[in-house]
Amino acid sequence: MSGAAGAGPVLAQDAVEQYLVARRAAKPSPHTVAAYRRDLNAVLALVARDRGCTVGQVALAELEAGVLRSAFADFATERAASSVVRAWSTWNGFFGFWVSERVVAGNPMSAVPRPRVRPSGPKPLMGEDTPERLLEALARGARRARDPWPERDLAVLALALLTGMRSAEMLSLRVESVGGRAGERRIRVVGKGGGERVLPIEVPLEVLLEAYLASRRHRFGVVRGADPLLVDNRGQGLRRGGLQYLVRQCYKHAGVHDRVARGTLVHALRHTFATRLAEDGASVSEIMHLLGHASVSSSQAYIEVTARAQREAAGSNRTYGVVRRLVAEGGSEGGVQEVVGG
Repeated sequence: MSGAAGAGPVLAQDAVEQYLVARRAAKPSPHTVAAYRRDLNAVLALVARDRGCTVGQVALAELEAGVLRSAFADFATERAASSVVRAWSTWNGFFGFWVSERVVAGNPMSAVPRPRVRPSGPKPLMGEDTPERLLEALARGARRARDPWPERDLAVLALALLTGMRSAEMLSLRVESVGGRAGERRIRVVGKGGGERVLPIEVPLEVLLEAYLASRRHRFGVVRGADPLLVDNRGQGLRRGGLQYLVRQCYKHAGVHDRVARGTLVHALRHTFATRLAEDGASVSEIMHLLGHASVSSSQAYIEVTARAQREAAGSNRTYGVVRRLVAEGGSEGGVQEVVGG
């Protein structure tokens, strides 16, 4: 590493860039790398401010526990607890890497407090019929736009609802990602860390995708296998911001925007897919494979939430109201046995 013995102190800014280069071996998404860089640079800027110097003058050796505690305290002032935890995790990984490289003696992050964030459960679309309402509205061309493309809109939303893919996974798809014989189509998905999984596509989704591709050929001409599967209205590969805008507008024009949990947007479609799998009796291992989860605990959350929902639904049975009243009356008159004639 530049800045080794005899070449002056290792600069923190250089250490950040070299750490991000080293992370490429794990094949993180561009969005993940950008988040790492933001978190590292934001805290580093606060350290530089506290020390009265520029970011480029901060040495890696100066990043001791006390310095980082002060910087994280300022960092947390205007940020959500989840953002602070994410930044803490990024810095913990950063120091873990340089400890393993024997550039620093220890990881100071164990002495930097972090907020406790209650794990958030799945947040599917609210309302039993919301997915159906959404797709039916799009099929009718409900989304008003200067250049409407209902075939593309319907294909995007149906693909998310019927496969549970992450945004980044959908955006990385190529036309040739869809393969197999008619009626037995499959889609090859590249997930987190470059791991691949193959998802089945049933005939109804196959028909929607074919209708979308036919409309695309009509608009832009030849569609090649290496081309992005999902494109914008100019024929360019759909990007993250464009996908979010498209989904938001679809919610709005279908009249279901008030049924989407705050902060989910595209991910609500993935949660809806997984929740319905659990409701229909899919096992944890099946959910784990279809969603591309690395751990069973992530998939288990859908089973647990579904179990709670089933209990709540059973508890809302109107007959329970009668039983509750009888129990309450029995309790006030000497016990439940009197209610049942005991």
